[in-house]
Amino acid sequence: MAKKEANKAVNLGHGVGRRKTAVARVYLREGEGKIMINGRDVDSYFGNPMLTFIVKQPLVTTETDGKYDILINVKGGGVSGQAGACRHGIARALAIHDEAFRPALRAAGFMTRDSRMVERKKYGQPGARRKFQFSKR
Repeated sequence: MAKKEANKAVNLGHGVGRRKTAVARVYLREGEGKIMINGRDVDSYFGNPMLTFIVKQPLVTTETDGKYDILINVKGGGVSGQAGACRHGIARALAIHDEAFRPALRAAGFMTRDSRMVERKKYGQPGARRKFQFSKR
């Protein structure tokens, strides 16, 4: 039993990030800066370097890039929403681990959940706002 407990990683902080319909569960651990998303490296998961940059923004802001290993489970939404959810979750996990990071993360806007969602389609219309073409005759 003691051997099993020794292998268990200790989470320094955890956070749940959300963006659009994506939800990311983030676990912060001691390490050398590896970011794993759904069992894959961040660069291979998001092929686009811009999305990788978005995920790493809270670490760059708090100057902790390369100090922690980050394990992320993300589901729902598309790649852009998932990247935003990961950023939000990492910021929350860092703030839980060290309260001193909170003002910098808040100032950068990473602690605020982006509440913009896709508007629902209404009945009698082809889309959320689009109307069928009006015919006078």
